[in-house]
Amino acid sequence: MVNLLLIIGVILTVLWLLGLISSYTLGGGIHILLVIAVIVIIIWFVTRRR
Repeated sequence: MVNLLLIIGVILTVLWLLGLISSYTLGGGIHILLVIAVIVIIIWFVTRRR
């Protein structure tokens, strides 16, 4: 489960970066991906330390 959270966080971060680089963006949707990715990565760090 913990590795799944990390994979999801990394995928969302990559999608966010691709959205910033590309000329076609979804506006606020790209930044929502970043927020979700950061939250998932934080959850991964918290659960990994237990």
